[in-house]
Amino acid sequence: MNILSLYGWNESLFRQKQTSIYKDFMHGRVSVTHKTCYEVISEDGIRLCELTGNMLYGRSSSEYPCTGDWVLFQPTDAEKGVIFDVLPRLKTLYRLKSGTISGKQAIASYVDKAFIVQSLDQNFNVRRIERFMLQIADEDILPVLVLTKTDLGFNQDEVESDLKHISARIPVFFTSIQSSESIDRLREFISPGETFVFTGLSGVGKSTLINSLCGQSVLHTAAISESTGKGRHTSTRREMVLMETGGVLIDTPGVKLFGVTNDNDDTLSDQFDITRFEEQCRFSDCQHINEKGCAVIKAVEDGKLDSSVYENYLKLRKEAWHYNTSVHEKKKHDKSFSKMIKRDKKTFL
Repeated sequence: MNILSLYGWNESLFRQKQTSIYKDFMHGRVSVTHKTCYEVISEDGIRLCELTGNMLYGRSSSEYPCTGDWVLFQPTDAEKGVIFDVLPRLKTLYRLKSGTISGKQAIASYVDKAFIVQSLDQNFNVRRIERFMLQIADEDILPVLVLTKTDLGFNQDEVESDLKHISARIPVFFTSIQSSESIDRLREFISPGETFVFTGLSGVGKSTLINSLCGQSVLHTAAISESTGKGRHTSTRREMVLMETGGVLIDTPGVKLFGVTNDNDDTLSDQFDITRFEEQCRFSDCQHINEKGCAVIKAVEDGKLDSSVYENYLKLRKEAWHYNTSVHEKKKHDKSFSKMIKRDKKTFL
């Protein structure tokens, strides 16, 4: 069997490759992303690859390869190569780029399942889970909630009550590294050839869980901080691991901010179970804030829609609107700047 088929290479990707002017070059999948280079898994091993000058300076940073991307490259020796092209991305996990209000950064691509990891301690936050779910929506990625550290003790009835609007939509796993059965159930949920990503805040036990899933130490872990009681940040890069049981695992660094870049209002309403109520609103353009005849507000008042869910819906909708307004303004500014450059060139020629 071709080694790349284990990493997801298929007939569809082969057909995409044939449309590139670099179709005769070697292909591979980005397994680790460094600042200036990429580790690429190819038919004959792993190569450390750089970008061509055309890709480095002719594309925006958002178009640079990310972990999971399929690239076309030319070997320069037995261990190195140069990337000339990236096949079109599918099923991509994005986040808001740090330090920006309109920059979107690709974290991983060709992802089949996204495991949203939350620990059942002081870090447990339902609102954060909703945020992660929204960011995954529209990319045809199956979200999966993985709750860790069940051995520390928690109120299961209370947690299940808080998650009832989420567990009705996505699979939920309660896990502990002290319980091999819980790890086995999670492992059985991963099919050979699937790519799945682990995402969540620092200190929720992602690396430890991954090592338990793989049955060996594949990622570095750190001890719990005695001063804060939280796990120290250990993953500092996105990297890919091929499991013995099949399946391609991508770990992501813990994130402090997972800004909303989803611009689909229908998806937002659907994720928060708003759709079933808003269809009964008096006005088709109801914003569900203070309009008369708003069925969503009535559902909150009647206890049919949890008020905290509704409030987070409004908060994330505002974030999405702000992000997309910023993107629109940035595009308009870039277009005006481009016109100015062309005009000045004509003036000086």
